[in-house]
Amino acid sequence: MSREPNAQLIAVMDEAKVSNKGLAKRMKDAADQRGIGLGTTHVSVQRWRDGAGIQPQTAAIMADVLSAKLGRCITPVDIGFFDHTQPTVSDPVGYPSTVADVLSMLDGLAQERAEAAVTDRMAVADADLSTAVLSWMIARPDGIQVDRPTHQRVGMRDVRAIRDAAVTFMQLDFKYGGGHGHRALRHYFRYEVLPLLSASYSEKVGHALFSASAEVSQLLAWTAYDVGNHRLAHRYLTSTLRLSQVIDDRMFGARILGNLSHQANYLGNHIQAVQLAQAAVEGAKGRATPRAMANYWAMEARALSNAGDRTGAGRAMNQAERHFGQADTADDPAWLSYFDDAELLGEFCHCFRDLKMRREAVEHAQRAVDSTDPQYARTLGFCRMVLAQSQLLNGDLEAAVTTASLAVDGGDTLQSNRFQRYVTDFRAEVSAHATHPAVVAFDQQVNEALARLNDEDE
Repeated sequence: MSREPNAQLIAVMDEAKVSNKGLAKRMKDAADQRGIGLGTTHVSVQRWRDGAGIQPQTAAIMADVLSAKLGRCITPVDIGFFDHTQPTVSDPVGYPSTVADVLSMLDGLAQERAEAAVTDRMAVADADLSTAVLSWMIARPDGIQVDRPTHQRVGMRDVRAIRDAAVTFMQLDFKYGGGHGHRALRHYFRYEVLPLLSASYSEKVGHALFSASAEVSQLLAWTAYDVGNHRLAHRYLTSTLRLSQVIDDRMFGARILGNLSHQANYLGNHIQAVQLAQAAVEGAKGRATPRAMANYWAMEARALSNAGDRTGAGRAMNQAERHFGQADTADDPAWLSYFDDAELLGEFCHCFRDLKMRREAVEHAQRAVDSTDPQYARTLGFCRMVLAQSQLLNGDLEAAVTTASLAVDGGDTLQSNRFQRYVTDFRAEVSAHATHPAVVAFDQQVNEALARLNDEDE
């Protein structure tokens, strides 16, 4: 089958004055620095020039190499490869109908690696989400089977061990990004956690065991999301939603719907994001603490802001503030302890940035930066990048680049695929000022931080 030559790639290569062999070598060197095996040769480059397709990860490396050569931001779209605005469609997910089904699904997911090549665009069929949400909303709890005649007896000591492990892995996730501990966590989940769910336990222990297991499963979803494997993350979230149904944990189930909304919003699926957040709010009413309700309303505000609904977003933010003002009136579960003033400000600064409300965006982003504990390196990095984007909205280029430089400084946050996207988006936004000394210095800093990060991984 004949193909049209890739005129955009040819033009950019000509501008960069790089040959097929030269580009192939630069790409392999860049991939090696990142610990990625890349079999690119001059023959591969010629095929791409002739119009052949390319893997997303390979295209990203090529774009980075050409960006460094030209001194300005080049994206895969700029060199004629796939339109990132066109989402890939995920396989049908299915909502497990029985406890045995969900445990089997989780066991299968725990055998999958999260490091596969991925894209920031994924579409989930509305029917799949509707089935999952409706099933969770109307289904009665399965209940747990107590005192099984098995050789293994589970006690609260086992449950505490699982919760302690979850805290440890969550701290690693916050500091180093989802990719750092995902493999170890899924191994722990498969061999140390899942088998306990089929062992013998009392009603009290069984309830606590399923709750702790859902927390680990949710963390596996979140780390896969942070790595950029959205298909795997979505399947973990859907399965965890089903796991929460076993013990009728509506507050945790609503948290999973909020996470699904967060992911849909990140992927640009705004209608789904709004619907999922609203399902979390409605499904948790009367069953969640004020702090949890503030979180769900904040997710709705994020989704509505990204969809451009200023009125709806404002109403949701007001509801989030109202509930958060009552947060100290109830005892929250340990998994919700992270949602403090800084987190709420962080959600709001994203909202105001997306709504292009410049003054409010800068104000809330600065407050979020000032109040975020530095131990949450990734969260602080996100807030700083939103502050930089908000300053850029206000036309303050140098302040924006200075703030973005602080976010990148040290490089730890760059282990997060999500954070890298924040940086990539910002680089694209300032590319119109590519020759400005501050922008040139920032681009160099990002490249050096990535190189330093890859050196540390070796």
